[in-house]
Amino acid sequence: MSAPFVILACGNPSRGDDALGPQLLARLDAWLRAEGLAESFALIEDFQFQIEHALDLEARRAALFIDAGTGTPAPFTLQPVLPDDTPGHSTHAIPPAAVLAVYRRVVGGEPPPAHVLCVRGERFELGTGLSPAAAAHLEAAWPSLRAFCHALLQSTADGGKA
Repeated sequence: MSAPFVILACGNPSRGDDALGPQLLARLDAWLRAEGLAESFALIEDFQFQIEHALDLEARRAALFIDAGTGTPAPFTLQPVLPDDTPGHSTHAIPPAAVLAVYRRVVGGEPPPAHVLCVRGERFELGTGLSPAAAAHLEAAWPSLRAFCHALLQSTADGGKA
């Protein structure tokens, strides 16, 4: 049986603030284990969201995508996302809305409810670490990420309306 919830984070840890997604996912993994909640969440990390991630949504009650963004209002946004079939310029990396649309085409049904947690980054140069601003944004996003996970679990306890 698969975990009811999936959290996908993308980013390159070698590219400065692009590491925000992987760092939040690593922190979440440690927290879920410490809280005894790890079995309810599948955690997936990659450099980019790709069409293959649509299959990671199968049999899930909800999904969360975590990424860093340069145009994101600081410190972060946490918003629902719907499938979007608008053709993009690349089939290599696609946004979460396109992953959901791929799910519709491949699996033939509606994807699970999904949200995007986008944390503002400032610097994405190769070989740099997190900027001080991005580190502060990560700290600001952390309580909301934990609260989001608790809300997902509560929705299951209340009848599974994630």
